[in-house]
Amino acid sequence: MNTPRNFRSQRGFTLMELMVAMIITTIIVTVLVSVTSIAIDTWNRSRAEIRAARQAKTMVDSMARDFEALVTRRGNTYEWLSAVCSDKLPGVKLTSTNAAELIFFSAATDRYDGEIGINNKKDLGGDVSCIAYRLSYKDPIDKNGSIFQTFVLNRLLVNPDNTFKDLLGKPDLTAAFGNYTGKLDEVRNFLCENVFQFTITFHVEATHVTGNTSQVVNVPVTIGQTSTGQVTRSLKIKGTGIEAQIAGNTLTEDELKAGRISAMAVSLTVLSDFGVDQLRRRQFTEAQKSEFLAKNAYQYSKLVQIPSM
Repeated sequence: MNTPRNFRSQRGFTLMELMVAMIITTIIVTVLVSVTSIAIDTWNRSRAEIRAARQAKTMVDSMARDFEALVTRRGNTYEWLSAVCSDKLPGVKLTSTNAAELIFFSAATDRYDGEIGINNKKDLGGDVSCIAYRLSYKDPIDKNGSIFQTFVLNRLLVNPDNTFKDLLGKPDLTAAFGNYTGKLDEVRNFLCENVFQFTITFHVEATHVTGNTSQVVNVPVTIGQTSTGQVTRSLKIKGTGIEAQIAGNTLTEDELKAGRISAMAVSLTVLSDFGVDQLRRRQFTEAQKSEFLAKNAYQYSKLVQIPSM
């Protein structure tokens, strides 16, 4: 039987051709995997930054609203605002670098659960609430939990009726607030999570006298820790004026007391979810802390104008 000519001319791929094809396929697959990996990594970073931005926005917007409606009164011995940096900052494997415990009075619009002026039993007619902020390291849902701990910022609003009864007109606001400290840690007062640190800077507008010359100056006073500028462990606004022991301050005690708070700046660091997960799993050396924060933390800030005191 004769074999057809065209059948005899057919042949398979040579080994060299197969190797070239495999190399080309490997290159294409490698490029696709690399591009996909970069895309996924970029998406994850963008997602982490968007979530961190939402956490930051929740915090700064809440503080901005509260401080824009700050309530203080001159000509009395009462305390109207207490901003104190705790000696023991929150955190376990990595401790927060700064945080202030804030207690002050404000005409907050969310008093009485936001049902202001509605004909019901909630709104009893008051308009001055007491507000407190505190940063803790804990589980945001389970107060006894330890697996999902993170940096949690809580906000407590005391309605005007209880504020008037228990807190207004006190010479020591921190001491008077003691009965409400436990409520501040309740789950319903959760504001946002993953806030590694926040720094409050009050801008004090005061008249400074040098020799025979007086001038109005704006002195930024930071609560807690900072590398430069005016720093204090606590700042109080009382009916008699502003009280603070300020390091590096050029104002005298009387000049500071006669001054006013013109603005408040808040700067904060928010960790990504991946960063928080790493925070629970590993230990950090001093050198690793800076590297960790550089990769997993996002910085935000906002300046809030405060009504005339």
